[in-house]
Formats: sequence, structure tokens, C-alpha cells
Amino acid sequence: MEKPVTDKGLPARPVASGGRIIFVGASTGGTEAVKVFLLGIPADCPPVMIVQHMPESFTASFAARLDSLCKPHVIEAQGGEPLQSGTVYVAPGHSHLKIKRGASGYLTELLKTPPVNRHRPSVDVLFDSAAEVVGRNAVGVILTGMGKDGACGLLRMRQAGARTFGQDEASCVVYGMPREAAMIGAVEEVATLGELSRRVLSVFGRPGA
Repeated sequence: MEKPVTDKGLPARPVASGGRIIFVGASTGGTEAVKVFLLGIPADCPPVMIVQHMPESFTASFAARLDSLCKPHVIEAQGGEPLQSGTVYVAPGHSHLKIKRGASGYLTELLKTPPVNRHRPSVDVLFDSAAEVVGRNAVGVILTGMGKDGACGLLRMRQAGARTFGQDEASCVVYGMPREAAMIGAVEEVATLGELSRRVLSVFGRPGA
């Protein structure tokens, strides 16, 4: 049987339970920050799951724009997709995005449950699922944004053994979410936006894109 490929012509390998996954949360200023982060990520990266606070009418076009600019394949999550290497899953603006275990690996899950921290999708919901399901094989990244969404979830990820990173104040549009996460001890390492992808890839023993 032939291996599945992305629409960029690259092998797409399903990631079994126990594989590494990258989780990213962002809000104000995040559309640019997420783009910069992904531009440093190679085409054969581990799966990346992203929550960017954004109205639902914009998330599909946001994912499509990232896909046109970045080496990995970027899609708006529809729920139930098997997580594959080289693929980035962006939360739709109408639902929380989570990760769950399936029969043969990890899957995306969408929930239209009430907002958390006044947001749906919420970074905390994604990060909480990462802590519970992926544990020490997760890598968490919190980017520029107003408020505190994602801080407690990132702390739970770190407590579960995940590696955690926060964007530094100087490169943030709004140093809210990363600051809240750093203040409660959720952030293991702080880096500039330009350095974050390289630092995350170093967890996997890999150079930047």
C-alpha cells in the first residue's frame, strides 16, 4: 500500500500514541507571530495544533494563507482527523480544539462547549488535553496575546512533563498571556519570536527549517 501524502507531495505519517506533538496558543498579535513561528518549522515536522483567538469567519482563510507560506501543510481542523507528521491543525473559530487517542494514534476533536476564559476556541482547553493525553511527549508554546488564556493549561503541561516555551516581552504585541504563564511558573524557557521555532526544534534534536 502506498503511503499517504499531503497536498504538498510529502509523506504524511500518522503519529502513534507516544509520538511528540507541538501545541501553540496565541491571541492579539498572534496571526503574525504564528506565521513567523511556522516559517521556522520544516516540512516533516511533528504534528502542530494551534489555537489562535479569531472569529470563525477568518480561521479557514488564516489556515489557507499559512499553508501557502509555510513548508508544513496547514489546515483548519474539522474534527476526527488522524494527526500526521508535516501537518498543522488550526482550531476553527467556532469550537474548542483538543487532542484525543484513537485506535491507532492521536486524533483531533472539536467541542462546542461554553467558552473558557471568555474564549472559544480556548488555549487552556487545548493545553489541558495535551497535558492529559500526551504528557511528557508534548511541547507547549504560548505566544503574544491579551489576558491569561493558556497560562494554567501550560502549567499543567509542564507539571505533566512537557517542555514549555513562552514568547519574550520585547517581541510580543501584547505581553499578556506569556506573562501570566511565566508568573505562575508554566514557562520553562523564554525566547524571542525569531528564536522560538529553533528552540522548540532543539527539543527534537533538529536544526531549524
